[in-house]
Amino acid sequence: MALGLAAAVALGLARFAYALVLPAMRADLGWSYFTAGAMNTVNAAGYLAGALMAPRVFRRWDARRALLWASGATALMLAAHGAVRAEQALYALRAATGAASAITFVGGGLLAARLATRPGAAPGLVLGLYYGGTGAGIILSALTVPALRWPAAWVVLGGLAAAATLLTAVGTRSLGAPPPQAGAARTHLALRPFAFGLAAYMMFGLGYIGYMTFIVTLLREQGLSGPLVTAFYALLGAGVIASSWLWAGLLQRHRGGGPLALLNALLAVATLLPVLSPHPVAAFASGALFGSVFLSVVASTTALVRHNAAQPAWASGIAAFTVVFAAGQIAGPSLVGVVADGAGGLRGGLALSALALVLAAGLAACQRAVAGHAP
Repeated sequence: MALGLAAAVALGLARFAYALVLPAMRADLGWSYFTAGAMNTVNAAGYLAGALMAPRVFRRWDARRALLWASGATALMLAAHGAVRAEQALYALRAATGAASAITFVGGGLLAARLATRPGAAPGLVLGLYYGGTGAGIILSALTVPALRWPAAWVVLGGLAAAATLLTAVGTRSLGAPPPQAGAARTHLALRPFAFGLAAYMMFGLGYIGYMTFIVTLLREQGLSGPLVTAFYALLGAGVIASSWLWAGLLQRHRGGGPLALLNALLAVATLLPVLSPHPVAAFASGALFGSVFLSVVASTTALVRHNAAQPAWASGIAAFTVVFAAGQIAGPSLVGVVADGAGGLRGGLALSALALVLAAGLAACQRAVAGHAP
């Protein structure tokens, strides 16, 4: 649970809370949809930079120490968002926050993997609690942000992140992941057999981030009241917490791209619901379905690598999937913003996100188990 709070900081507060603050920032600062999306584009670019730096960081420092430093830095930078109004300064903060949150999230994953190998541990429960922490961060932001002016909201988010970092430090004192010994062997994954899965994951990154950036803004434009928006986002967060248990059996049974295809198809349906209908029931159905699925797509790519590659190649395989995901995530918010600035508005932008997710499902359906590799 303490590690789950690190995931709450890295994704729930540092990335996904932006959707709740965005409507007020856009109205106050006069942003176009493109500018609003570009803020999350640079955050995703920073996340990619942090993910690329992570292997070097964890070869030099203990994972717990690096996680706590990065999480503390994330908290400070979130609070600093409330002190500036210039676009350039906010771009810089969003990028730096992305880099720090990547180190936090990857470090938490390493520690969770180590914890899962302890005698008597239940690996599924350990990983479920870790990924579910993202949902806890979403719920926390939903319960605090809507009632505040946007500068104060960022300061409160920074305070929540600092408190979560402190609890993580206290709760993980017995954990550590020291750097590997010099000269440890590293094996690289052959990527060609995973081409369809990699392409599908890139399209997932493009599609899901458009929804998570703009869905609250769309619901506000459709007349959903503040309390209902809070309830919607809290429901989405609860779905994230539940998702690891909902799909664990599916990911364990299938070696090919079937789970990745099914989950992306469900996300496309969830994204289209508020596009097709402004009714609150459609919004809540969308939030429940989206929340209960989207982080399991991340888990499905990890499962794909684990089922189809030898253990020494897992790290390079997961890194490759992380890079293509980040590329899609970088492009997504700005593309949706460009479309939303046109005649179709945000409904047109989210329709583009749904199309990307449909394409991701089709590509994933073409991914087969790697021949000749025993599961």
